[in-house]
Amino acid sequence: METMKAARWYAAKDIRVEETNIPKPNDNQVKIEVKFAGICGSDLHEYNHGPQLIPVDKPYPLNGHQGVTTLGHEFSGVVVETGKNVTKIKKGDRVTVEPIFRNPESPFVPKGEYNLSEPLGFVGLTANGAFAKYVVVEEYMAHKMPDKMTFEQGAIVEPAAVAAYGIQQSGMKMGDTVLITGAGPIGLLTLQVALASGASQVYITDISESRLAKAKEIGATQTFDARDKNIPEKIKELTNVGVDVFIDAAGVQASFDTGIASLRNGGTAVIVALFSKDITHDALDHALRELTIKGIIGYRNIFPEVIALINSGRLPVEKLITNIISLEEIVENGFDALIKDPSEVKILVDISK
Repeated sequence: METMKAARWYAAKDIRVEETNIPKPNDNQVKIEVKFAGICGSDLHEYNHGPQLIPVDKPYPLNGHQGVTTLGHEFSGVVVETGKNVTKIKKGDRVTVEPIFRNPESPFVPKGEYNLSEPLGFVGLTANGAFAKYVVVEEYMAHKMPDKMTFEQGAIVEPAAVAAYGIQQSGMKMGDTVLITGAGPIGLLTLQVALASGASQVYITDISESRLAKAKEIGATQTFDARDKNIPEKIKELTNVGVDVFIDAAGVQASFDTGIASLRNGGTAVIVALFSKDITHDALDHALRELTIKGIIGYRNIFPEVIALINSGRLPVEKLITNIISLEEIVENGFDALIKDPSEVKILVDISK
């Protein structure tokens, strides 16, 4: 059987670039030659503290995948083979991939709420992913890319969809004010989406000076050091009543508290970050101020809009790319660099490099 190089997760702090078998698509899948793949925060979680979503103790029920896993779920490429039941995607299509698995037996899928179907799973976590020359995915995951969209842009559609879905679910209206806590890739993409969607003012917090500088560069109204205890007071001075929308892209008690305190009465908070620890929350304050607090997981029914927005030039996601590396470099210049160097934002792996 033919083989290819792939970056495979064995355990926390144990990712190996090694030879593995080239996959074959089943009847409902397409095989993609990967061009570019991004390193995601969830990949970092698996590297640092995994397994989290990778099925180790028992197989993932939808496909039987278990154990050693090729990571990578933010990617673009070219379709090179299709299964016999595939009708909407053809060989030669340039595609980006929406990597959420849909359980056909879930009551949420017929309602279009496929991101809520269980068991939760993603290509590159509960199936082998795109840190390899080839990957197979379900036909429903593949989205055609416009001819002028670059493969680099295509690899950032997935995280941009998280940001866009967060803004959509917040109910943000043209002219609204927004606070984002956390200026990592998702926070910065959320900043871009909020501006493209008509926010009048967008504030952002982080502890990294370099990431705050990047936020300012791409259009933040004002940035704040997240350690500043007076951010809510300063934001209320700037907005008179507080922001309309708060997006938590940091995922810690301090970021949540800052955002809730910065909301106007009747405002909306959206939790985009995956919190690793329990937090406390004042439910009486929540009720008295008529706050709305929503959580989101991934995205749904938004990839076409995000692709169109990026293709139009109004969502310049390529500005967040800070490095492009080879697959062989993925541990030292990818995972380790993102952990050690806060100036790194989005690192792409050029699979052909």
